[in-house]
Amino acid sequence: MKADPQAQRRMLDLQAVDTSLAQLAHKRKNLPEYAELDRLARELSALEDERVRVQVGVDDLDRDISRLENDIDQVRARAAKDQARLDAGTGPARELEALQHELGTLARRQGELEDAELELMEQRESAQNSLDEVEQRLAALREKRDEVERTRDQTLAEIGREEEFRRSGRTPLVSDLPADLVALYERIREQTGMGAALLRSGRCGACRLELSGSERTRLKAAPADEVVRCEECGRIMVRTEESGL
Repeated sequence: MKADPQAQRRMLDLQAVDTSLAQLAHKRKNLPEYAELDRLARELSALEDERVRVQVGVDDLDRDISRLENDIDQVRARAAKDQARLDAGTGPARELEALQHELGTLARRQGELEDAELELMEQRESAQNSLDEVEQRLAALREKRDEVERTRDQTLAEIGREEEFRRSGRTPLVSDLPADLVALYERIREQTGMGAALLRSGRCGACRLELSGSERTRLKAAPADEVVRCEECGRIMVRTEESGL
């Protein structure tokens, strides 16, 4: 293939743009924020499970406390009824004595229930403190996640603007180059990731290998407008005064 030497040199500009675009694509795909968001998602999931577990404990204690309060209310109501009957002083002495005995039993029962309720309330306070602590950690993690997402989105926007700028500069480069040269370049780039490189000091700028003696001789004899390729990696080698031929 033949191409004007100046057109071949402009291939290096095109390759520089494509290298920048490839780097930007790699950066987009491998943002550190992705790994950080994955880590935060796992932590949030585990902490949410813990929150649910602690919340269930608080709810269970609330139900137990409510049940005890109902029992205490029933004992108080029964004791008030018995006390009213006793204060009225009507009825046989044996019945009044039984009421006094029952009032003593009810007082002990009320004390037991209130002691149990107090213990549960202390447990409930401890459980609520644990729940509050978990919810604070959840809020902090969610805030951290939101912050990382904002950083990710800002970085992606910056990458997008840079990509747009690079692509806008690529279009006129491609338009000014011979179509067959661009087609060859694109085919090689699709296969290897790089279409063209500078031949500098007898080394291919793509694979970094030094040319053999016979290859140097061949390239030195090749016309300036001949498109040459590296015998090792197959990329287009652009010859300039730096090529060392």
